Amino acid sequence: MSQQQASDRGRATRVPHGWGEAFVAVLAGLVAMVVTAALGLWAAGAADLPGGAFPRVVAAVVVIAAGGSVELSGDAGLIAGTNADLNVLPLSVTLAGALVIAAGFLRPLRHRAVADSRELVGWAARLAVLWVPALIGLSVLARHTFDIPLGEGTIADIGDLLDASPEIGFRADIPITLVFGLLWLAGLLFLALLVSRGAPLPARLVRFQESVRPAAFAMVVLLLAYVVVGVVIALVVAATRGHGAETFAVILLGLPNLVWLGLTVGLGASWEGRVDGPFRLPMPQVLDSVLRTPENSTLNVGSLSDYDGRAWWLLVVVAAVLLLGAAFVMAVRSPARMRPWQHAVQMAVALTLTVLAICLLARISAHVGLSLLGIGDLGGDLAGEVTLRPHLWPALGLAVVWGLVTGFLGSLLAHRVRRRGEV
Repeated sequence: MSQQQASDRGRATRVPHGWGEAFVAVLAGLVAMVVTAALGLWAAGAADLPGGAFPRVVAAVVVIAAGGSVELSGDAGLIAGTNADLNVLPLSVTLAGALVIAAGFLRPLRHRAVADSRELVGWAARLAVLWVPALIGLSVLARHTFDIPLGEGTIADIGDLLDASPEIGFRADIPITLVFGLLWLAGLLFLALLVSRGAPLPARLVRFQESVRPAAFAMVVLLLAYVVVGVVIALVVAATRGHGAETFAVILLGLPNLVWLGLTVGLGASWEGRVDGPFRLPMPQVLDSVLRTPENSTLNVGSLSDYDGRAWWLLVVVAAVLLLGAAFVMAVRSPARMRPWQHAVQMAVALTLTVLAICLLARISAHVGLSLLGIGDLGGDLAGEVTLRPHLWPALGLAVVWGLVTGFLGSLLAHRVRRRGEV
């Protein structure tokens, strides 16, 4: 056999982006999400749920984290009814799966300058084909029904008299889960290519990497830095004040929800929300205190400072330092010929898009209620509500201002250490 034939045969038998690597990437991402969700729910006390519901609740959390849809439904007899809705993303679970899948997607593509478009599409398609049965399996498992105890007193007596046995359940919507789960995967892979300097791009898109990749990478560094800071603070709080199980539940289920919310609040943005009844999501005590009011409350630096004077420096100062660090990283990874005003514009655009994503992902809407004889949302242990929504346009305006200032200052700081030449 000639050397040329051996080389051709070697290329034919070696599959650089094959099904095996795609399977490992999908399986590792799925395991990361399931383990994170299971540990978080266990720390929150969900392991004691009746009827063997724990694995089904874990599956439902993973479905939601992957962009899917889980519907809540209830029934309480002919003359009674239950209603419930839940709209919240467990971003800790989402982040765990996203990091693992992105790493598996990028690993076979490293150390190359350019890749053919068909190659990238084919590699992404393999991941998508394997992601579909994973979503279907999780969706089939994510369904259960719970009985709601009426407790004691007048409501329990009415329930016994009317033979009302309230139930509430959940089930994953498989078609919607498949659509949005695939969109989640596509967005993740696109972002991975956008951020990684070592990943190849099609030749027609190479010219855009100088203006896009440094800013995208800086925003990912910013978000992950906030998560790291949040983990450190949470562990310190758990070590000094106790409540370890609750703290780990927050870390493993919703830490990015809280710290990225803190990023927007540190920029000066405001959110509006309310916590009512016993039904609530894991959150720090100060946040629960601000939101637990009869009417909607405004969540910003001022309202948090009324309960904890450290909120100002913990949010605003940390935001300023980390934003300046992200701007510095962006400038260092950009071509030396770029002007400070160009860095400022790029930072403003990138930060505005990041804040927009946080405002869309971190909002919360959850409600559970029971009605008898048309009397809606009976109180006590039978109803609860959690809502949190951003004041979007002021938040985006503040992101533009912060991006322009920190982008300009970061460029000046990086002037002497910035690499010369192209990205």
